[in-house]
Amino acid sequence: MALTQSLRLVLAPPHPAGRPFIGGGLAVLVVGLVLGIWSDGWLVSCLIWLGLIFTLFCLYFFRDPERVAPGRAGLVLAPADGKIVLVGQAVPPVELGLGEEARWRVAIFLSVLDVHVNRMPVDGTVTRIAYRHGAFLNASLDKASEENERNALALRLPDGREMAVVQIAGLIARRILCDVYEGQVVRAGARFGIIRFGSRTDIYLPIGVQPLVAVGQTMIGGESVVAALGDA
Repeated sequence: MALTQSLRLVLAPPHPAGRPFIGGGLAVLVVGLVLGIWSDGWLVSCLIWLGLIFTLFCLYFFRDPERVAPGRAGLVLAPADGKIVLVGQAVPPVELGLGEEARWRVAIFLSVLDVHVNRMPVDGTVTRIAYRHGAFLNASLDKASEENERNALALRLPDGREMAVVQIAGLIARRILCDVYEGQVVRAGARFGIIRFGSRTDIYLPIGVQPLVAVGQTMIGGESVVAALGDA
């Protein structure tokens, strides 16, 4: 069973954002194979191996497995795969307009080996999306929340409470993609974007809600429980 699950994860279809990269790798591989018909020099071998390795890496990096969200209502789910690197009080990004009161923040670091598709942590409505240019520090650092390039989303829960989820670029990440829009009603566990290549995703819980996780835990986006909302 474990082997089957691992194979399904590795062989999952790629996210649409990866198609240009996969296509580029295949193009290099095909050129190398065609040139290899007339020559077997080192340059041809390099093209073939470069195209093959890059294609396989992109197929792995952009994999987009199906996830099954818990059936219980009132849960905050992990917005990304990866390891929790920070749990503590912090003020949400100022551009979201969620006030200056500190609330619990959970930061998940995604290595290049993790699935990079982001998923919604709760049912709700996207009330604001704000992109801010910045640096590309190591995403595992605390100051990456403030200094790195990021895309922040404010979410309003059905009971009126608010929280935030922030996509943060990392040391080698150079592109944040977000597929939702302001005013859109979203469901917990639904895909909403992807970050290329290596990054971090933070969530700021509603005021008064405490996390049920700790630093060092490994999260599965759209499935792992980060917190329970409880009553408003």
